[in-house]
Amino acid sequence: QVQLVESGGGLVQPGGSLRLSCAASVSVFSLYDMGWYRQIPGKQRDLVALITSDGRTDYASSVKGRFSISRDNAKNTVFLQMNSLNPEDTAVYYCRAAYRSIIVYWGQGTQVTVSS
Repeated sequence: QVQLVESGGGLVQPGGSLRLSCAASVSVFSLYDMGWYRQIPGKQRDLVALITSDGRTDYASSVKGRFSISRDNAKNTVFLQMNSLNPEDTAVYYCRAAYRSIIVYWGQGTQVTVSS
């Protein structure tokens, strides 16, 4: 059974940093495009950052210059380094694995709260 397990969320003060991790039990992890999404209650789930199987990255405009996505194919893990956090970054963050947009898996989510 495929699992995506996120970790690293929590409470942080404005201006602080967090690093999220997502460990995937998919086979041939390197073939998957990996993404981080976030969702606020009552709102749709939005893309935060994406890293493709060949290493290309893309970011939501609201996080460009502050967040960085990376992957370690040897460890089947994708990371999201979040710096200069502000209260508007508060959300549940989800990890997504996609193979050619045909096979898609989601993690269970991890809460990130930015508050003083």
